[in-house]
Amino acid sequence: MDIYQIALRPLLFNLLKTDAEWLHKQAIRSLDWLSQNHHAPAGLVNQSLQQSLCLCDRRLEQNLFGLNFPNPLGLAAGFDKDGVGAKIWSNFGFGFAELGTVTFHPQPGNPQPRLFRLPLDQAVLNRMGFNNQGAAVMAARLAAQKDFIHTIPIGINLGKSKITPLEAAAEDYLNSFRLLKELGDYFVVNVSSPNTPGLRSLQDAAMLSSILDVLQKENNTHKPIFVKIAPDLEWEAIADIIGLAKTYQLAGIIATNTTISRDGLKTQLIHPTGKPPQDEAGGISGAPLRDRSTEIIKFIWQQTQGQIPIIGVGGIFSAEDAWEKITAGASLIQVYTGWIYEGPLMVRRILTGLLTKLEQNKLNSITEAIALEV
Repeated sequence: MDIYQIALRPLLFNLLKTDAEWLHKQAIRSLDWLSQNHHAPAGLVNQSLQQSLCLCDRRLEQNLFGLNFPNPLGLAAGFDKDGVGAKIWSNFGFGFAELGTVTFHPQPGNPQPRLFRLPLDQAVLNRMGFNNQGAAVMAARLAAQKDFIHTIPIGINLGKSKITPLEAAAEDYLNSFRLLKELGDYFVVNVSSPNTPGLRSLQDAAMLSSILDVLQKENNTHKPIFVKIAPDLEWEAIADIIGLAKTYQLAGIIATNTTISRDGLKTQLIHPTGKPPQDEAGGISGAPLRDRSTEIIKFIWQQTQGQIPIIGVGGIFSAEDAWEKITAGASLIQVYTGWIYEGPLMVRRILTGLLTKLEQNKLNSITEAIALEV
C-alpha cells in the first residue's frame, strides 16, 4: 500500500492546498535531521528507508566516466540545492544524486510565490532563481563529511550568480568549481535555467566555449563535466553544443532543463495567484516536458552515434517513461517532479519495472537497452 499516493499527497496537494515551497522546506529540514543524527530514531528511519525503497540488482549497474552507478535512476538538481542530504540520498534508492544548482555568491532567488504545482498536467512551474547559500557554504558542508564515503555518485550543478555580469560568467563558474572540485564526483554547467536573466544566452557557442575552456584548464583531477541544455533550443544550436562537448572532452550532456513553452497545458488558473500559466514567468517541468526531452535525447545520440553519454530528464513518472528515455539513448536518467507526484516508492517501482523490461526483451543488463529503439 502506497500511503503517500492514497492519503498524504491528496491531503497536502488537494485538501490543504499546501504551499509548494513551504512543503519543500519541510522536506529539506527532515533530510537535515536524518543526515545529522546517526542514532535512534533517525538511524531507525534511515534503516527503514533502505529496506523499503532500495533495490539492488547487478543488471542495473553501470560504470560510466570512471564512476560506479548501482542503478541508472538519479535525483535531478533543484531539490537539494545546498547539499543537505548528500549522505542519505542512497537510502531513497537513487543510483546517484545531483546537488545544486549552487552559485558562487549566495543569493535569495526570485520573489515569492515562485513554485507552483499544476496537478492537471502532472507538472510544476518554478521561477526559484537559483536560491542557495553559495558555493563556500556547500563546500564547508561537504568537507565536514570527509569521513563519509559516497555509496552513490554525487554530482554538483553549477549556475551563474545573478549579480555577475554575463561577460564575467566564466570566472563565476570557475570560482565555484575551485571551491567544490574535490568534493563532487561529477559537475554540471547549468546554462539553461529560464529563471536567471540572460542565462540561456550562455548556451551560445562562443559564450559556452569560454566557460568550458576555463573549467577544463582548472580540472586537474579530471572530474567528469556535463552541460545541461534547454528543451527550447533549435536543432542547430543543440548541434553546436554537441560540437563543443567533443572539443572540450565533456563527459556528457544532460537533456533537458525546464521549458518556457506553455503549449497543451490543461491548467487554466494557478491557485495561489489566480492567473493562467501563460501569464506566469518560470520553467515548466514534469509530464509536459516528456516528449520533447526524449526527442532531444534521440537527436544527440544519433548525432554522436552514442559517443557522448546522455543523462535524460523530463517527465519520468513510471518505468515506461524511464525505458523510453533509455531506449532513446540515455545512459542515465533523473527525476524530480515525478518523484514529488509519485512519492518515495516511485524509485523502487521504476527499477522493478526496468528489470521486467530487460527480461521481456531478453537483455542481460541496462547497458544493452541504451538506444535500443534508435
